Amino acid sequence: MTELSPLVKDTLYFDARYIRVDHHDGVSRFSSGLCDAMSKRIDTVAIVSDPRQLESLPNGIKHIQLSDPTSLIGEAFLGLKLNRIGAKLVFTPLQTMGRLGRRYKLLLTLHDLIYYAHPAAPPNFSPLIRLGWRIFHSFFWPQRVLLNSTDAVITVSHTTKALIAKNRLTKLPVHVVFNAAAHNVEQHEVAHSRPNGAQKLVYMGSFMDYKNVETLVKAMNLLPEYELHLLSSITSTRQNDLSELSQINNVIFHNGVTDTEYLSHLDDAIALVSASLDEGFGIPVIEAMGRGCPVIISDIEIFREIGGEAATYFEALSPEGFAEGVRSLESKSKWREKSKASLEQARNFNWEASADQLITAINTLY
Repeated sequence: MTELSPLVKDTLYFDARYIRVDHHDGVSRFSSGLCDAMSKRIDTVAIVSDPRQLESLPNGIKHIQLSDPTSLIGEAFLGLKLNRIGAKLVFTPLQTMGRLGRRYKLLLTLHDLIYYAHPAAPPNFSPLIRLGWRIFHSFFWPQRVLLNSTDAVITVSHTTKALIAKNRLTKLPVHVVFNAAAHNVEQHEVAHSRPNGAQKLVYMGSFMDYKNVETLVKAMNLLPEYELHLLSSITSTRQNDLSELSQINNVIFHNGVTDTEYLSHLDDAIALVSASLDEGFGIPVIEAMGRGCPVIISDIEIFREIGGEAATYFEALSPEGFAEGVRSLESKSKWREKSKASLEQARNFNWEASADQLITAINTLY
């Protein structure tokens, strides 16, 4: 465990206002997992906007309640509020935290640049926020202003760190603090045998266009003895569109599962699969590998970073390539080899290591 240097004595105010109270997304999981790990190392105060967010944080953690991050007025004056309560050190899992007049050290996070290629805002945001989101991601200069007005920049992968440098988004050093699986997802210790019975392939993720679920569904026509289980919530329109691509009805829509059901599906699966054309990270890939479940994923840079040699890769737009990847794991010995490699690869991504990485970044400010 990393220890803070003697110069670092400040309480960390951890911005936990992006934890969702309905279901976790990437930023929400990052917030809850990293806050939990940091609170075990240094004095930490969680900043929440909804008391229900505390349910995803350690029991009894010190906290303060401030404005919702989507409140334009509340966010504009957040820096002054933090000044008044005496904050000296603040971490936020996004880059948009209000910082007017701040007198504290600030570390902010840019997870990825995916919304520059796919600028649609999350649908739960108000129309005004969605409009601002699209405008913001139409140019790089607003991002440069935000990143250069902090003390340290955090990102979750070396892939994104390279993209930040390529697009000259900041003059500050960029520190990598890896994302990891949900902090309540138990990892397996040893590889297990290839599941018998139903030959199940599992997909967990959204159904946005760049996720390219169409390739997976089309490929299932080449894999009649397999089932593709789509676990996430889906609109009826999107489900109908995808169903039309399936000729042999081996695609099963679950329209949302509980965390317990999700883990059960992973433990019964031949592989977790994704044909995504672009990703910010890929939490389900880490979660699957941590359960000893092999992954068959599209050959994109971020997946190469997190999947390493453990993953099986295919060209994202090729149903035939995906089907070939599935067939490559039909040998029980090959499947077990990939299961073992997956467990080893997943150990590189855990919240304890991520907390160490964040502490290293904090130490550079003192």
